[in-house]
Amino acid sequence: MARMKVTVAYDGTEFAGYQIQPSGRTVQGTIQTVLQKMHKGEPVGIYASGRTDAGVHAIGQVFHFDTSMEIPSEAWGKALNAMLPNDILIRDVEMVSDSFHSRFSATGKEYHYKILRSMQPDVFQRNHMFHFPYSLNVEDMKQAASLFLGTHDFTSFSSAKSEVEDKIRTIFAFDVEEQGDVLTLKVRGSGFLYNMVRILVGTLLEVGQGKRNPEKITAIIKSKDRAFAGKTAPANGLYLFRVDYANKME
Repeated sequence: MARMKVTVAYDGTEFAGYQIQPSGRTVQGTIQTVLQKMHKGEPVGIYASGRTDAGVHAIGQVFHFDTSMEIPSEAWGKALNAMLPNDILIRDVEMVSDSFHSRFSATGKEYHYKILRSMQPDVFQRNHMFHFPYSLNVEDMKQAASLFLGTHDFTSFSSAKSEVEDKIRTIFAFDVEEQGDVLTLKVRGSGFLYNMVRILVGTLLEVGQGKRNPEKITAIIKSKDRAFAGKTAPANGLYLFRVDYANKME
């Protein structure tokens, strides 16, 4: 058996999320169905770095699977892409050792959140950016974002549905970048709780509107209370940009 590490991009618009479900179209279910066909009906499970919700996109999601098929790494991508729908793209495939695990070997992740600030919505970007036609103080947002850096208990920025007990995470970088009408929030950390990035974004938007003082971020973190943070930003602006590993051939 060989273990294959796969980097995949997908448009989350028409998916009920990444993780397979009893009903609803999912990224995992779609890919596993194709792999099963390639393996002549034998079920093949794939294991991702983490799940994404309905409507969330990915540029660099990672999963692995084990196979008895002897196909060169460079041929796997072509074979899978020929059978997958056009809202999923296999970007890279490489053989790794059995000790590699797409989730447990990960050392960090980077997410991007895209906000369209134009007065009118863009009909072509409606599923790929959050339209927010309100005035924002971007400098205040940058100041607030800097206060998330470091290791903290992010209970205040985790969905009440989260089943994870340990909510301590480390944020390595949090940048707010402007390019025309598009505002992109880029956050890189050791890992993220359920809905954490979307809650961080929602809180920063409230700071940008003047509804919250940037200096209050530290108090919100210390409160460990979801009620003190901002609203959860919509799913359509969120992208899993990259998953980091200490050694990609681990």
